[in-house]
Amino acid sequence: MPDSLPTPGPGQPAPVLMRALKRLLGPLVRLLLAHQVTFPILANLLKSVYVEEATRAFALPGRPQTISRLSLLTGIHRKDVKHLQNEEVEPDAPPANVSLGAELVLRWTAEPGYQTRDGQPLALPRLAGRASGPSFESLVESVSKDIRPRAILDEWLRLGIATIDDEDRVHLETNAFVPRHGFEEKVYYLGRNLHDHLATVEHNLADGDPPMLERSVYYGRLRPGSVETLETLANEVGMEALQRVNRRARSLQRADEGHSDAKERMRFGIYFYRAHVDGSGDPDEGGSDGAA
Repeated sequence: MPDSLPTPGPGQPAPVLMRALKRLLGPLVRLLLAHQVTFPILANLLKSVYVEEATRAFALPGRPQTISRLSLLTGIHRKDVKHLQNEEVEPDAPPANVSLGAELVLRWTAEPGYQTRDGQPLALPRLAGRASGPSFESLVESVSKDIRPRAILDEWLRLGIATIDDEDRVHLETNAFVPRHGFEEKVYYLGRNLHDHLATVEHNLADGDPPMLERSVYYGRLRPGSVETLETLANEVGMEALQRVNRRARSLQRADEGHSDAKERMRFGIYFYRAHVDGSGDPDEGGSDGAA
């Protein structure tokens, strides 16, 4: 339960939580400032999120959630709570090419006919009929006949999701799918990936049972070449893990189709971050190396 998080006293958030919050907000604020999201804009957005989450997650069993209680929980004035409750919520629809693209990548990375013997995505002939096996054209048409395969390919080339070799074969980039380019597409996955990462942390801090997987490895005092070696290794083992989970999830999803209790979702992700530590130091420098 979210309200089980320990606090030192009524109305007093735990100092250790506030320190962690300040640290994690740093990259977010840099992102917001780079895209002209000023503090007043963020404050208005936070008000609506506070009211939404308090309404959803902190309701009392068998009792209606009142404006007064929401105001007490959030610290937001009653008239603002009432106004926010009456606002229409815009649907968070993905960019037009994301849902189709995600299904194409899923098939390409999970269907046996589109993979090599070691489970890697095949290089597909661009057009059907040039080879006996599958093609990029047939892959697109297996998902949708409303959009031309060439239109999808051109967009994927622009976003860095795919490349074409000298033999007119289409290669899926190993980091798909998040695109290298395309702001809307990147932001779409930003919201979903970080939401679920933070939700995992919230679950574990609230003593959720069982705890969810949330681990990392940290080392400081490394030379650039050493970090590059570790980054290459992380990419290799990380993509292998993603592809294994992807294939297994695809198989289980098909087996679960039609079952009344098939109402759960999951997300499994990886990341690798590197940074140069200048003279001002790094809050992590001097901390514990190893897994956490």
